[in-house]
Formats: sequence, structure tokens, C-alpha cells
Amino acid sequence: MTAKAILKHLDIQPEHAGVCIGPGRWLESSGRMIDSYNPATGELLGKVQSADQATYDAAVAAAQKAFASWQMMPAPKRGEVVRDFGNVLRDFKEPLGDLVTLEMGKIRVEGWGEVQEMIDIMDFSVGLSRQLYGMTMGSERPMHRMYEQWHPLGPIGIITAFNFPAAVFAWNAALAAVCGDTMIWKPSEVTPLVSVAIQKLANRVMTAHGLEGIFNLTVGAGDIGRLMSSDKRLPLISFTGSIPTGRKVAAAVAERLGRSILELGGNNAIIVDKTADLEMATRGILFGAVGTAGQRCTSTRRIIAHESLVDMLTDRLVKAYQSVPMGDPLSEGTLMGPLVNGSAVQRMMDAIEVAKAQGGEVLTGGNPRPEIGENYVEPTIIRMPAQSEIVCEETFAPILYILSYSTLEEAMDLHNGVTQGLSSAIFTDSIRTAERFLSHQGSDCGIANVNIGTSGAEIGGAFGGEKDTGGGRESGSDAWKGYMRRQTNTINWSTELPLAQGIEFG
Repeated sequence: MTAKAILKHLDIQPEHAGVCIGPGRWLESSGRMIDSYNPATGELLGKVQSADQATYDAAVAAAQKAFASWQMMPAPKRGEVVRDFGNVLRDFKEPLGDLVTLEMGKIRVEGWGEVQEMIDIMDFSVGLSRQLYGMTMGSERPMHRMYEQWHPLGPIGIITAFNFPAAVFAWNAALAAVCGDTMIWKPSEVTPLVSVAIQKLANRVMTAHGLEGIFNLTVGAGDIGRLMSSDKRLPLISFTGSIPTGRKVAAAVAERLGRSILELGGNNAIIVDKTADLEMATRGILFGAVGTAGQRCTSTRRIIAHESLVDMLTDRLVKAYQSVPMGDPLSEGTLMGPLVNGSAVQRMMDAIEVAKAQGGEVLTGGNPRPEIGENYVEPTIIRMPAQSEIVCEETFAPILYILSYSTLEEAMDLHNGVTQGLSSAIFTDSIRTAERFLSHQGSDCGIANVNIGTSGAEIGGAFGGEKDTGGGRESGSDAWKGYMRRQTNTINWSTELPLAQGIEFG
């Protein structure tokens, strides 16, 4: 389908309101119009009006009102709503995935894959709606029962980034919904049309169940994010984005003693051990570093290869990089689309120059490709003599730095010697080396893999990282606990009133 056909299929007008508080309740505001461009062609896709103070307050009020009844709906019934959301996403998987590709620039299979992630977390959350377990603890006092239970938090704020304009919302929204929370979503202003499309699908689900105010949208820039971060009516802010902005969000939320879930930058490394299967390693590195044009928080940015095979591995990677098909991300066979905008291209070119000044040798790539499109670049490999300052920074682009090591201890020092701590991997056929990497003294990241790359996490495991990555966890495992409040309860079913710790009083 053409861009116009995709937008028509998803019921998106050329100019669209960006604040929605329920089915049919799109609010006009005094906020500026945000232009959405196709990064592959520069084509203007549409305009979305950002929220202002009044429409933002209306969205929060709608979420507060809806929370009063939504929290009282049994969790399995809330799960049915989420189940139907997943089914609607199934019906619109291809056009919504194509819109992700149009607006963000990732290749079509990755756009469809992102919508599949949404479907997967909806399925996960349906089961979760019957598993919001608390524990029973033994009381030291006779004929007392002590246990814990979990309660909904209230309306929560979700702030997402451009590189996963659909999936990260779903990671938060599906869990929050089954936990009994309502929500306000502020997407990236770079990808507003995807959020409008998703809100329209959410509206279908709310209409079918006679609901409104559960899923609410407030498109906007940093001013809306700042309103959310400082708003005491939102007990939790889940923020995905850069480390500098994450620090500001964390400070604002902490100032009011609120909660935050932070998913910030990554500087992900793969250690290639001397026993590694180089064919597997090459494939894993290529997808991790080149997929999404290096614009995943889990993208592979550093290779730490054993000195006995670093040259052989480098030769394989250079050949693989030089054969990567670039072009229209909607076309079959394209493996790398554009960067998101011209600023991202300039940041990549600047980083390459800094790396060269710090002793790096560009082995392949390193150039923009304006003949394909103004936001296209060559995937780049740079051999570095040491882990210099630029290597320790996250450049959101397809730059891969190659380092070598002689001992595993040296490799781990390099691996952990950055401030970020999101995803990590090692390729090895040694069980001892693998277990060392996964031990307390191994990878300091929230995700650690053996014989697979750094990107492509499944929704069943909690997603997130340590250090400057923020420490937050979203998606699977027990990440649901971040969207609820814990309460400890003690019931005395005796006729006495014993005190804890054996205290006698009066």
C-alpha cells in the first residue's frame, strides 16, 4: 500500500488532534501542529496537534475518573479487555507495522515484528490477570494470619521514544491495564501518527466494552513530559529515552516522592571468546549492530574479541557490512533503512571523526549516502586501539567499535567499563567461560546472553538495565509489581491481643 492508503486504512486524517480521552473524544487544543515526516523520503505524512495545559488536565481528569471503576473490575475481566486489544492488533498488524516503518524508518519485517511484540505482551498479560499473587507469611502471634496483597496505583504516565513507537507503549499499557491502572501516554513527537493509530485501536476496544478513559493519549514535546513528571496525580512515570532526559525525569518524580521506571541508554558489547563459533557470532553481531540502523537501545555497539581471532572476525564482519542492502524500508530484501532524521546523521558523522582522532581506523562505511536518501548512512566498523571516551558513549547509529583482549578478566573489565548497563552477550563454546560471564563477577547488565546477540529480547523476561540505564524493568517476569502498590495485612482471629516481639504493655 502507498503511504496515503496506509493512513486511510488506519483512519488517520492529514491533520489530526493529538489528545484523546476516550472513544470519539478527540480534543482540540492551542498546541502547535507537529509535522510527521517519512525519514526514507522526506515526505510529509501528516500533522498532529500537540496537547496544551487544558487538554492535558482533561486527559488526567478522564484517567482519574475511569480509575474509580476500573480498579474495582475483577482483574480477569480487565484481562478480557486486554485480550480484545491484542485481537484488534492482530487484525491491523500489517498496516500498523507499515506505519511504524513509514514514520520511524525501520524495515518492514521489523515494523511488523514490533506490532507482534504488542500482541505477545497482550497475550502474556491476559494470563497475568489471574496471577497477581501475594504471599502468606507465618505470624509469630498465635491465631493471626499475615499476608500481602497488591493494589492498583492509579492513573500512570507513559513516555516513550521514537525507535519503538508502538511496542514500548504496549509493554507498559498491557501490564498497567490488568493491574487496574489507567494511563496517560506521551509518545515521541517524532512518531505521532503511530500513537494516533494505536489510540484509535484502543478506542475500538473501549467502545466494545463500554469503557472510556482507560487508555488516554497526549501528543506533545518536552513540555508535556515535564507536566507529567511533576504531576502528583500520576503516582508512576514510566520513561523510555536518553540518559540526560531520564535524569531530569527521575529528579522531578523523586521531588514529589513518586515512582519512576527508567529505560535509558545502552552501550552493549559482545565478547567473542577464542572458542566461539565465528559463523554464529558474525550473524549475531550483524543483526545486533545493523538492525534498525543501530537505533535500538539494545543495539550492539562494541565487539571485544580474543586476540587470536579478532582479525578473522573483523574480515568476516567487513565483508558482511559491505553486502548489507540499503534502501526503501518497505521493500522486500532491504536490511537497513534510514536514520530517523538529519540530526541523527550529523551525530553519527561527528562521532566517527572523534573516533578517528582517538586512534580509530574506519574499516568500512563511515559515509552518508544522499543518493539513496538524505537520512541514509553506511553501516560503519571502526577498529579501536583502546576503549576511548567516544567508545564509552552511546551514539544512536550503526557504528560498531572493535577491541581485542588477551584474558577473560581483561575482556570483562572492558565490557563493564562503561556507565551503561543494558544488554550484553558472549559467544563461546566453553561452559566455564559462559558461566563466568553470567556470574556475580561477570556482566553487570540487566540482560546477559550466551551465543545470541544483544538485541531481540522476548517479552517473557523482564526488560531493563543497571547503572545509567536506569534500573527499571518492563514487560515480563514480575515487572507487573512496578505498576501496583504492596500492602501487608494481619488478621487477628483470636480473642486475645498479643503484641509482636513479645512486648507486654499495660
